[in-house]
Amino acid sequence: MTIREHEPATTTEDTLAVERGSLLEVFGVATRLGLTSFGGPIAHLGYFRDEYVVKRRWLDDKSYADLVALSQFLPGAASSKLGMSIGILRAGPLGGLVAWLGFTLPSAIALTVAALVLGGVGDDTINLLHGLKVVAVAVVALAVWGMARNLAPDKPRATIAVLSAAAVLLLPVQLGQLTVIVVAGLVGWRLLRSPDGDTGPGLSVPIPRWFGLACWVALLALLAGLPLARSAFGSQTLALFDSMYRSGALVFGGGHVVLPLLQAETVSPGWVSQDQFLAGYGLAQAVPGPLFTFGAYLGAAMGPAPNGVLGAGIALIAIFLPSMLLTYGALPFWGVLRSRPAAQAALRGINAGVVGILLAALYNPVWTSAILRPVDFVIALCAFALLAVWRCPPWVVVLLAGLAGAVVAA
Repeated sequence: MTIREHEPATTTEDTLAVERGSLLEVFGVATRLGLTSFGGPIAHLGYFRDEYVVKRRWLDDKSYADLVALSQFLPGAASSKLGMSIGILRAGPLGGLVAWLGFTLPSAIALTVAALVLGGVGDDTINLLHGLKVVAVAVVALAVWGMARNLAPDKPRATIAVLSAAAVLLLPVQLGQLTVIVVAGLVGWRLLRSPDGDTGPGLSVPIPRWFGLACWVALLALLAGLPLARSAFGSQTLALFDSMYRSGALVFGGGHVVLPLLQAETVSPGWVSQDQFLAGYGLAQAVPGPLFTFGAYLGAAMGPAPNGVLGAGIALIAIFLPSMLLTYGALPFWGVLRSRPAAQAALRGINAGVVGILLAALYNPVWTSAILRPVDFVIALCAFALLAVWRCPPWVVVLLAGLAGAVVAA
């Protein structure tokens, strides 16, 4: 058993502490996810749940859903914030860094090499990888089913989940998820108080609050200071860092929502051409891992220096830095807040809302972008059976679905 309760010496509140592991363990698991998590940020939530909750039991469904809600509520790369949070809980502050490295480096390296060597991808290559998008349908469907049973088991929370899914599908993307989380939290706060007064344990976060406050200060200081430094010094390196940092800091919903910002920051000033941008976008959808690694492609492919490997590294660090600062800044306060009775009630509503968000995402964009023909549904159905009935490892299912997609495309 890897989830336990303990009494910290500095407080009388029960806390739920994820049993500590090694940095190497966290890096290995995150790297495997970085190599096999196809389908975008919503699909990543399914892969993460299967690995961290179902298979390894590093945390329970409720704590996982709480972290999902936090990652969705804050701007930046949603799945990367979630992975860093789990890494921190498992292996301390450095655990968040190695979790990010493991999940990010595979796709970042692939996109950098593509920018330097391939110059982009064609439609044929994308078609051959269609099966990898199809398997995301099965992964997300399994996650929705498992989380719904645990987090929306009664009529009030099931109703919140259904209404949340409807709101996400009908409202604009950037407004929908944030609105659902806020409204579901308010409904939970008012209507889902625990009658027996059991608030449950809080999260034991191995980060001091002063460090969390320092991260918030650094986040805002960079957001305000980088444009000033860029104008004062006229450095292309500062310009690249500033553009990527603001793109990563000012986007809610993550993933595809960051693309308009990146296009405005790189295509408009002539750093990359529209054709380069679209080719990189296509490739970013075909590789596993976070879509924010598209920034590495742009940094490597851009005309003005720094470019190449150096440009990719600068862009990669800059676009993920806001998500990292937000994660380290929010977790110390989130772990304490969730132990309060009012916060617990709000989180019951928020967790049901998260189920609704995943349910909506199962339809759009996961289903609508992957299930285009009857054979796609057959592949997804077989993948779901392999995951849910035969308990096959996700990487095996991903490999089989990719091969099936290649055969169908041929």
